[in-house]
Amino acid sequence: MSTRPATPPETLRLPEQTKEQLTTLKRRTGVKHWNTLCRWGLCRSLAAGGTPAEPPPGDGVEIAWKVFAGPAGDLWWALLLAGLVRDGQPADPEAAHTALRAHVVRGVSYLVGDPEVADVTSLARLALAATSHTPTG
Repeated sequence: MSTRPATPPETLRLPEQTKEQLTTLKRRTGVKHWNTLCRWGLCRSLAAGGTPAEPPPGDGVEIAWKVFAGPAGDLWWALLLAGLVRDGQPADPEAAHTALRAHVVRGVSYLVGDPEVADVTSLARLALAATSHTPTG
């Protein structure tokens, strides 16, 4: 296990199936950019908790971290690392990079398989529903 702190990968490589799912979501929701849909997928998977299965090799689409994360890169990376800690998973660089891919792949799969995700407003409803189940206090 590495003792270096985990930093985001330069590139996020996703499998062909995820590329096809992103194309479907783009068409269905009207969201124009894959990076936005991938961020929704990351959040959806992290909200589900647990450890997703390691996805197949990423030969479908490559997204630079700076494009994936935009100006909030530190936030997205911190959310991933917090999810790993919450789930008792290692957060070393290799494990964190694998987990990022796995969460995005699983989350995009959840979104494309959800019949309620029909447009961009349904993504907002999904987020609001998730926050209404979060304990406060």
